[in-house]
Amino acid sequence: MNIIVTGGAGFIGSNFVYYELKNHPEDRIICLDKLTYAGNLETLKDAMKYDNFRFVKGDIADRETVYGLFEEEKIDIVVNFAAESHVDRSIEDPEIFIKTNVLGTQVLMDACRKYGIKRYHQVSTDEVYGDLPLERKDLFFTEETPIHTSSPYSASKAAADLLVLAYHRTFKLPVSISRCSNNYGPYHFPEKLIPLMISRAFENKSVPVYGKGENVRDWLYVEDHCSAIDMIMRNGREGEIYNVGGHNERANIDVVKTVLRIMDRSEDLIEFVTDRPGHDRRYAIDPTKISNELGWTPNTAFDEGIKKTVEWYMENREWLNGVLSGDYMEYYDKMYSNR
Repeated sequence: MNIIVTGGAGFIGSNFVYYELKNHPEDRIICLDKLTYAGNLETLKDAMKYDNFRFVKGDIADRETVYGLFEEEKIDIVVNFAAESHVDRSIEDPEIFIKTNVLGTQVLMDACRKYGIKRYHQVSTDEVYGDLPLERKDLFFTEETPIHTSSPYSASKAAADLLVLAYHRTFKLPVSISRCSNNYGPYHFPEKLIPLMISRAFENKSVPVYGKGENVRDWLYVEDHCSAIDMIMRNGREGEIYNVGGHNERANIDVVKTVLRIMDRSEDLIEFVTDRPGHDRRYAIDPTKISNELGWTPNTAFDEGIKKTVEWYMENREWLNGVLSGDYMEYYDKMYSNR
C-alpha cells in the first residue's frame, strides 16, 4: 500500500515512519511535512536510505500541494500527525492552531474524497476530554467521555475530530480516530516536559516545573503508540474512536525526579514556576476498547521506557544540540539545495 504520513518529521510521526518501514517493508511511505520549528528532517536521515520512502515538503493546509501529491501517488491510507501541538504556544498564538489543525484536516479529507482512499486516520489527543480530578483515581477517559477542552490547542484538535466524524457520516469517508495520552521517547522536541528536563539536566541548569508539579499524566511510550495506530488504520472499524493509553500515571514532579535520578543529577535543579492558565489537572485513559477489539496493549512500563528515553538522548547529543542551536532548520537546504 501507499501510505501518506503527514507531520512525519515530527516526534510521533517520525517514530511511526520508522515503525512502518521496519514492520511493513512491502508498503511505500510518503512523508508530507511543512518543516516548521518542530519538524526536523535530520530525524528522517535513516529513512532516506529506504527505496520505499519519499519525503515531500509541504503544508497540509495548501490544497494545491496536497492535491498534487495525491495525483502523483496512488494513496491507500492517510495518517494525519501534522499539527501544532504545544499548549503554551496555542495560548500565545491560537490562529495557527486553527489553520493547521482544523483547515489542514479539511484539505486532507477533501483530497481523500476526490482521489479515493481505503482509510483516513486522524491522530488526536486525550486533551480533548479536558481533565479529571486529582482525587478521583477511579475516573478515566473513555471514548464516550464528553469533549470539554481547556486550551486553544485542545479545542482545535476537538474541532478536527468532529470534522472527521462529520465527513464519515455525510460523505461516507472511511475514517478512524485515535486519542492518545502523553507520549515520550526518541526524537521528542525539547519544549515538552521530558526532553526539556533532559536537555536542561545535561547542562546542570535549573529544571522548571509548573506550580507544584502535582498535575498527573498517563505516559505512553511512543513505539507502543505507533503499534496502536498501525492496528487501527489496518483493522479498526470505520467511523470509530479508539483511546490509546499507557497505564502509566505519574505526577509531573515524580517524572522530573525520575529523570534526574537516572541522569545522576541533584533535585536541587528543580525550580517551581508560575502555573500556566487552564492547566489540566489529570489525564487518564481507559484503553479497554482497543484492547478488546484489536488485541492491543502497551508493552513498555514507564520505568523501562523512561530509562530507554534518557539513554537515547545521552547517545544522541548531536541531534539534541542541533535542535537546541537551531542548526536542524538548515538540514533541508543541505539535503535538497542541489537537487
